[in-house]
Amino acid sequence: MASSDSKQTYLFKKMIKELKTKKGKGTELISLYIPAGRRISDVAQHLREEMSQASNIKSKSTRKNVQSAIEAILQRLKLLKEPLEKGVVIFAGMIPRGGPGTEKMETYVIEPPEPIKTYVYRCDSEFYLEPLESFLEDKDVYGIILVDRNEATIALVKGRNINVLKKLTSGVPGKFKAGGQSARRLERLIDLAAHEFLQRVGEKANEQFLPLLQEKKLRGILVGGPGHTKNEFVEGDYLHHELKKLVLDTYDLCYTEEFGIRELLEKAAPLLKDVELMKEREVVQRFLKELIKEDGGLACYGEKEVLEALMMGAVDTLIVSEELEKYKVKIACNNCDYLEEKTVDKIELMKLEEEIKNAQCPKCGGALSIVEEKDYIEYLSELCEQSGTKLLTVSSETEEGAMILNAFKGIAAILRYKIHQ
Repeated sequence: MASSDSKQTYLFKKMIKELKTKKGKGTELISLYIPAGRRISDVAQHLREEMSQASNIKSKSTRKNVQSAIEAILQRLKLLKEPLEKGVVIFAGMIPRGGPGTEKMETYVIEPPEPIKTYVYRCDSEFYLEPLESFLEDKDVYGIILVDRNEATIALVKGRNINVLKKLTSGVPGKFKAGGQSARRLERLIDLAAHEFLQRVGEKANEQFLPLLQEKKLRGILVGGPGHTKNEFVEGDYLHHELKKLVLDTYDLCYTEEFGIRELLEKAAPLLKDVELMKEREVVQRFLKELIKEDGGLACYGEKEVLEALMMGAVDTLIVSEELEKYKVKIACNNCDYLEEKTVDKIELMKLEEEIKNAQCPKCGGALSIVEEKDYIEYLSELCEQSGTKLLTVSSETEEGAMILNAFKGIAAILRYKIHQ
């Protein structure tokens, strides 16, 4: 879990989240995806053709904004160096900032994490982000089938997420006295009902998992449940023969619903050690084990305490919630050497920007200005790089990530050594 990888993934997610908020007044925001190896001169020629076409737009303001956006992209193309190994993505457009006349041209040049394969030019009222979002999709997926004679659950483990796809109930009768019919006949009826239920489970699993197999995303299938039914399911002809090859193991469980999924993941941890969900769970569990030790162990939490430990180089692993929307702000005097640093959240940052316009330097009375606004997680990641600390950013969508956000205010650490005796 390299700190740089965690940092880049976090910043990439944050950038997409920010771009989603950008809206144009009309269809005047341009999204340009240039594939790896595409000649910049060919792209520039296409943009000049689009510039000519834009002159036919009836609305004067839309025409002007589209042409300005194309011109902004053409200027950025001049700064690119060939060959484009992964390609490049450029967004440009006039973004309203408030009332009339507050629009500002915004341009973003992004190096994708993976090679761009298709050339896209799109003009719309918002930026076209789907190809970028696809890079964040978890490529490796594991199927889960929990089954007994009464019920079944079909689910997926994708990265940090557990997605329950189907829940089925059998209606298979339990044991009861024979009544007016022979016990053997009742047994046959029960076995037939159980067989039909397993067929239904297999059909639903095939529907969910075969498309993922064809897309080469499905890495394996884990089967679990109480009793012998899970073994009957795996050994019988209920799953598609290609899916049967991907069954990694079966597990004895107490449950067949969400509790069963968590129980299975615990037992299958050695097999799933490369899955993001399991990596996250392992680190957070390690932190909690240290926390409950009588002497406090090697656990540390709270912004002030963690920052102190980071500065000392005492942190082995830093755990930060992706929902920690804070900024490290530097305020400087325009006349003297006065410099002040603050950590503020998003709302406080907006207020601070307004306050600074009328504030005076406490040292010389001169005008103040904000000289740097840095995302707080990016700031923490730089401290991690300086001290060789591993960084784990956690999502609040997982149980462990939600705990870090709610119980520890979004920041915790596992120490290399105790800093307070």
